[in-house]
Amino acid sequence: MIKAHALTKRYGEKIAVQDLTFTVRPGAVTGFLGPNGAGKSTTMRLILGLDAPTSGSVSVNGKRYADHPAPLREVGAMLEARAIHPGRTAFHHLLALAATTGIPRRRVEEVIDIVGLGSVARKRAGAFSLGMGQRLGVAGALLGDPGTLILDEPVNGLDPEGIRWMRKLLRSLAAEGRTVLVSSHLMTEMAMTAEHLVVIGRGRLIADTTVGEFTRQAGAGTVVVRPWAGADAAHLRTLLAGPGVSVVSEERGALEVTGLPSERIGRIAADHAIALAELTPVQTSLEEAFMELTKNAVEYGAPQAAAGSAA
Repeated sequence: MIKAHALTKRYGEKIAVQDLTFTVRPGAVTGFLGPNGAGKSTTMRLILGLDAPTSGSVSVNGKRYADHPAPLREVGAMLEARAIHPGRTAFHHLLALAATTGIPRRRVEEVIDIVGLGSVARKRAGAFSLGMGQRLGVAGALLGDPGTLILDEPVNGLDPEGIRWMRKLLRSLAAEGRTVLVSSHLMTEMAMTAEHLVVIGRGRLIADTTVGEFTRQAGAGTVVVRPWAGADAAHLRTLLAGPGVSVVSEERGALEVTGLPSERIGRIAADHAIALAELTPVQTSLEEAFMELTKNAVEYGAPQAAAGSAA
C-alpha cells in the first residue's frame, strides 16, 4: 500500500506537488493520470525516495522507501526503462541488480521468461528496440517479487501484442494482491486496465476514485431523449425544463438533457402520453472525462487560433 499525506515539493519558487493526499491500495491496478507538468514524475520520485519532500510524507507498506532493509523486495519500479548501460546484456543487467539484494540467479532467469526476452537475453541492451527496453525495465521491477509496483508509461513503444500482454500482466499482478500504480497518457488503455484512478493537475489532487465514478462525474448525467416521429418534442422540452436542468435540441429531433436522471425523464414523458424512441444515458469515455476534468489544470496547452484566422 502506498500512502501520501499532505505531500508537497518545491524546487526554488516552483511548486511541483502541493498538499497531495491519496492512497493506492492492493488488489487493483491504479492509474496515475495528469496533464504534462502535473507533477506525476515528481510524485513517483518522492515515493521512491529519489527526492525528499519539502513537507508532508509518503510511505510504502507503512515505511519510507529508504527504511526498508531490502527495497527491491518491497517495491519494484520503472521510471526510465532505458536507464541501462548499453554495453551490458539484458541478463547481466538484471544479474547486477539482483546481486545488490541477494536475489538468486534463478529469479533473473524467471523474470526474463515472464517478460518474453529469452531469445535476446544475451544481447547488449544498447541494441534493443524501445519495446524491448520497456520489457527489460519491467523485468527489473519484478526482480525482487515485490508486493508493490510503480511503473511509468510501461506500454510506451510496445506493439499491439505487447500492449495486450502488459495489460494482462498488470491485472494478474493486482489479482495476486499486489499494489500496482501505473502512469500513462494512453487513456484508452487505462480504461481497459485500471480499476481505480488518482488524477492530479498542477501538483494538486483532482480525483481519487474508480474509473466508473470518474467518467460519471464528467458526464454530469446527460441523457439523449428522442420522441417518436410526430410526438411533440417542443412540449416535452418545456416539461423537462426547470432549475438545474439543461435541455439542448440535437439533430433528428433528439433532446440532450442534463440534470435529470433517465428514470425521471421517462416518467414525465409517460405521464403526458409522449412516446419515446430513445432514452439513453450518455456514456462518457475516460479520455473525454480526463479532458473535461483537467481542462483548468493544463500547464502546457496548445495555442489557440486567433479569432478570424484562416482554418
